[in-house]
Amino acid sequence: MHAFTSDHHVLPLPSGHRFPVSKYRLLRERVARDLPQVRLIPAPPASEGELALAHEPRWISAVLEGTTTAAEQREIGFPWTPSMAERSRRSVGATIAAARQALAEGVAANLAGGTHHAYAHKGAGFCVFNDVAVAARLMQAEWLRRQAQGLQVLVIDLDVHQGNGTASIFARDPSVFTLSMHGARNFPFRKEASDLDVELPDGCRDETYLEALDAALVEAECRLAAQPPGLAFYLAGADPHEGDRLGRLKLSADGLAERDRRVLEWLRLRRIPVALSMAGGYGHDIEVTVALQATTIELAWQSWQVWGRACRAGDTDPAAAVEQSGR
Repeated sequence: MHAFTSDHHVLPLPSGHRFPVSKYRLLRERVARDLPQVRLIPAPPASEGELALAHEPRWISAVLEGTTTAAEQREIGFPWTPSMAERSRRSVGATIAAARQALAEGVAANLAGGTHHAYAHKGAGFCVFNDVAVAARLMQAEWLRRQAQGLQVLVIDLDVHQGNGTASIFARDPSVFTLSMHGARNFPFRKEASDLDVELPDGCRDETYLEALDAALVEAECRLAAQPPGLAFYLAGADPHEGDRLGRLKLSADGLAERDRRVLEWLRLRRIPVALSMAGGYGHDIEVTVALQATTIELAWQSWQVWGRACRAGDTDPAAAVEQSGR
């Protein structure tokens, strides 16, 4: 399985800043140590033309040329630096690369990404460019060069915060279905309308969360029955965890792993390739967040193995592949 990285481009932040930028390096190092079967590849930067598939030219040039205003930087939560701009481009590039790889092999990942608060015209909430929006539009454009009909995309956003930027970008685009399951009382406090929003109460625990997830996947499948997705983006945020500083939910580590397992199996059984992004994770103990996200990558690798066995066997029934895998 391929996983794409962008942490070599360091985001310089003031001392005491609450964004845990070190987690991306720590996650890469942990995957390299514990999951050597996952191929780690530095991501290329997204081009200006690629960014323009989801963002307004003024915003792209402001970020790349360093002309963002003080108010815009406050809304993002980062000061502008050349490294911030380059890292943002490469985080988008990582999701683009993961999406291409997923279409080829079934599963791939970005060890960062999930920057779902970025709108077409601005950044917000630690998000500069919207990696999933850019990658979705680019995959659809590339798909049309090879296929007679368009590519339906499904976004499964399980970060604890609503994917407001993604919902806004695709608000009038029926070719992208946005599902966001998030804390009702958490940021952003003014939410956009996704195609399917599932709001959860503070303190939500494993059983309630997983029941809501199962119901959301059933509803999404019903609403997409006429045009099933050919690609999914899964934002596997670690911030619903009980140890997260910003999450306000109470999922256990086992509950989060079961969440990932259910999503990945649901997609695999329906033959929907998936590109994962790590999205949020702000644990009181950053090593706990890294361990949670490493588990997500391990479960993705396990799903990728099943895809590979099915493809080598020429299996047209994904359920048979799952049964043979012993899962």
